[in-house]
Amino acid sequence: MTLLILGLAIFLGVHSVRIVADDWRTGIRLRLGEGAWKGLYAMASVAGLVLIVWGYGLARQQPVVLWTPPAATRHLAALLVLVSFVLLAATYMPRNGLKARLHHPMVLGVKVWALAHLLANGTLADVLLFGSFLVWAVFSFRAARRRDRASGVSYPPGTVAGTLGAVIAGGVAWAVFAFWAHEVLIGVRPLG
Repeated sequence: MTLLILGLAIFLGVHSVRIVADDWRTGIRLRLGEGAWKGLYAMASVAGLVLIVWGYGLARQQPVVLWTPPAATRHLAALLVLVSFVLLAATYMPRNGLKARLHHPMVLGVKVWALAHLLANGTLADVLLFGSFLVWAVFSFRAARRRDRASGVSYPPGTVAGTLGAVIAGGVAWAVFAFWAHEVLIGVRPLG
């Protein structure tokens, strides 16, 4: 559990700098240069992610069960994860209505993904992992919206084609992950 907690602290800590110390972050980026800042950020993020994966894998070997979720929550989780994949696709699909309306679909996708996994899993490691990401996403979304308002950011209107593209891309990615990649990478068949 220690590796999981350390990984979460590093990964979410790095991703929280903009939430809690945006001016400091800007100053460091200017002093180090964009490339050096991104390199350090990426290295810390990868180190945190490796520790999360390693720690979660170890914790799953001796799970501390807090509750046993009803079987129906797996189906609800699968539907919510579909929504999170569509939101993730909307982050990158140009001129889609989801990004135009929601502004930060990736962070909302993390919220939905984390909530889905909290509903369908009941071990201590699950609560730590998915609960941490959910709390981070709530604060990250609030901070991003606050920055947008302060800077007067406006998002271009979406198009039907862009929105359909995000929905289709997210749906296809979800299907690949739900029916194949989740089992290969995580060892769990969410729909099986």
